[in-house]
Amino acid sequence: MSDLLKASDDTTSKDQPCDGVALTLTPKSKDLGGFSVRRALPSAQQRKIGPWIFFDHAGPATFEPGDGVDVRPHPHINLATVTYMFEGQFLHQDSIGSVQVIKPGDINLMVAGRGIVHSERTPDDLRASGHTLHALQLWLALPEEDEEISPAFYHYPAEDLPTTEVNGVTVRVMIGAAYGLTSPVKTFAETLYIEADLKAGQSLELPVAEERGLYVAKGQVTTAGTAIDEFTLAVLNDKPAIVIEARIDSRVALVGGEALSERFIEWNFVSSRKERIEQAKADWKAGRFDKVPGDDEEFIPLPE
Repeated sequence: MSDLLKASDDTTSKDQPCDGVALTLTPKSKDLGGFSVRRALPSAQQRKIGPWIFFDHAGPATFEPGDGVDVRPHPHINLATVTYMFEGQFLHQDSIGSVQVIKPGDINLMVAGRGIVHSERTPDDLRASGHTLHALQLWLALPEEDEEISPAFYHYPAEDLPTTEVNGVTVRVMIGAAYGLTSPVKTFAETLYIEADLKAGQSLELPVAEERGLYVAKGQVTTAGTAIDEFTLAVLNDKPAIVIEARIDSRVALVGGEALSERFIEWNFVSSRKERIEQAKADWKAGRFDKVPGDDEEFIPLPE
């Protein structure tokens, strides 16, 4: 989904003087023809949270039989993408030969490193029957020493991601460690990503990280009397014990980790060096990136 919207500052923000929340960001929904995408990061007010530099929430959207998503081959450098489906499926194919269907509950981690090309499409069987799409796609900036590593792809099925209950709240540790559990997903910088489903009235103390952001994918939660609405990303402060309470049934995602140095982002490229992005743009325009085996007839041109 990453190529469908340029990185933008199309969010509204509100300073939060309450104990726990420094800022709330509400992305505006953009119709992409059949489904909508909300981009919470990057924004003018908050460029990144820990190593997380990009946060897209797509759908939910219903596709009729014969319709689906076709994200044509496009490039990335110096980052890692994380794709997670609430509903629906994507067929991932990339230039190092990976072919993987991602299903609800799975995580796809694609490490671009020095450069990778990939496509994301609705699998043929799902396209034929009709389906609902609901997904998160996030980008991780790589530490400077890892930006030019060899590209790689990792798939983690849902049953490999640890789940627990904390005071009756179902919590999944997607990346990193929290609540006594450690995810098997590969990390580079210190990284945290958890998801939790709270019933109305339930509360949850959030794990600590150097930087943290809480996204409400469904419902509404409060902390210290401040409401965090559906489709809102709350940038949390460094108070160690932050407790959220669900006003209605809610699904939340907490992302965070160690603060990294400044990153530049243009189109699908992220790097600590502006000149590296210019090189990647020239390489894509000149056709110097590797092709995606089995999906090499189409591509997304460099935006001019």
